[in-house]
Amino acid sequence: MGRNTRKRRSPLAVRAIAASAALAVAGGGLVWANFYASAGESKSKQNSTLASAQVATIDCPDVGQQLTSVPKRARKGVAKELALLDQQITAAYKRLADTRQAQAGDAGFVNNAILGPLKSKRVATLDRIGINIRNAGGKTPQGMDQLATCQGVVDENQTNAGGGQNQGGNGGGQNQGGDGQDQGQDNGQDQGQDQGQDNGQGQDNGQGQDQGQAGNGPVAADFQDITQVQPNGGPQGVNGNGLAANGDGGSTGTFTTNCGTNENELRNSDNVIVAPGVSNGAQHQHDYVGNQSNNAFASDQDLANADTTCQNQGDKSSYFWPVIRIQDGTQDIDAGQPGGGQDGNVGKIVEPSQAELKFVGNKQGDVVAMPTALRIITGDAKAFVNGLGNANTNWSCTGFEDRQLTDKYPICPEGSSVVRTSFFQSCWDGQNIDSANHRTHVDFVEQDGSCSNGFQAIPQLQVRLVYDVPAPQIQNGQVVNPFAIDSFPENLHKPITDHNDFINFFDENTMNQVVDCINSGQDCQ
Repeated sequence: MGRNTRKRRSPLAVRAIAASAALAVAGGGLVWANFYASAGESKSKQNSTLASAQVATIDCPDVGQQLTSVPKRARKGVAKELALLDQQITAAYKRLADTRQAQAGDAGFVNNAILGPLKSKRVATLDRIGINIRNAGGKTPQGMDQLATCQGVVDENQTNAGGGQNQGGNGGGQNQGGDGQDQGQDNGQDQGQDQGQDNGQGQDNGQGQDQGQAGNGPVAADFQDITQVQPNGGPQGVNGNGLAANGDGGSTGTFTTNCGTNENELRNSDNVIVAPGVSNGAQHQHDYVGNQSNNAFASDQDLANADTTCQNQGDKSSYFWPVIRIQDGTQDIDAGQPGGGQDGNVGKIVEPSQAELKFVGNKQGDVVAMPTALRIITGDAKAFVNGLGNANTNWSCTGFEDRQLTDKYPICPEGSSVVRTSFFQSCWDGQNIDSANHRTHVDFVEQDGSCSNGFQAIPQLQVRLVYDVPAPQIQNGQVVNPFAIDSFPENLHKPITDHNDFINFFDENTMNQVVDCINSGQDCQ
């Protein structure tokens, strides 16, 4: 069975289990502590949990992943409410970061002043999501009210280290059982309070070690010397997500499209896939290559008529990913802006030195053409708090790409550059260009390259990005001049949150050429 239908507990059931007890995260000292765990639990016991260690971040159920069936005419309204949920989380995280002194003096502060008000806001927003769905003739999923409660992620070691390292391509030491996605944020409707935070001045937050230039990571534990990693066979993704679809058999050709490295610096913090019509819907900056009209308000017609940076003008597809920044004390032009310093993303943006975009075939047989406007998100921008259900990361260094990391950034030796690789989903349901949760219309191949559940094999996009960044230094348990991807503030710039996005706008003739090249075993561009 495919990953989309493999029998397992539902995310709602997993959340209910997680709510009954704290979950220790292997190797990192992090505990997901629910401070509304049960009616019988005493307030003093809850407060003692908070008092024992500082809350590092906030983990809220990813509502968008539960909404697998939303009527099409309700999706725009639902997307805006989902964006509002994410903005509420961000406001709560900022308050968490700004009130360390108050937390130290009051063990109930996080519960009473942050998580409680956040829950109240989420209840109202979830109600509006249900109204949107019902007004369009749909049914609200059962258990929606369970998604209102968020948890504090407690760091017993007084660091933000993010779980145990797995060097075999199966992800980090956390798995909360949830699925995730790159959710849109900040549609300007949140009425929350206490929005202030240190926007790029660097702070310790009372946690006993350097927390990055904006106080929300990365930290020394997020980095690994690539020379100390054992060879593990090249990019493998996480938990079976992101396996290579191609091999020695089946359709063995390739199609490479050269769209540059974003030399013209087209960037924004929108995400038209998950938050159409919402400015700053991603709350982190993306690099865009290919299509030059991608923003929150772009229609399919706008994208079809756009200019492209691709050398093959028949490819107007949009390829986009979160930027990498060097946190060396400098600031980029978005230092005080949404998606930048205002959302905890600080430092100097680094353009990739190489951006390789290649489509490959399927080891089991031929591929079929991708439909126009097909949308695919691979990886999970919220994987640090969501768990590994949708994570798909590969970090390495040039000259060492048989050694891959998933939940660590690589420290590369002199003369070697950082490499991030994404192998996309390449099984399609044959009908839809998107789905309500932006996941279920596509799937990853199985180990043998097959597509399950009647899905059809389509060309697999493989993205390889190379960055010439100075190697961070680890000194006295702290990282000096680290690099990191942009992230949602509460995900602490963890490497496991890397992700990549694609919207297909090859014209019909060019897409047919792509398929013909792949199925006939040719290498084309």
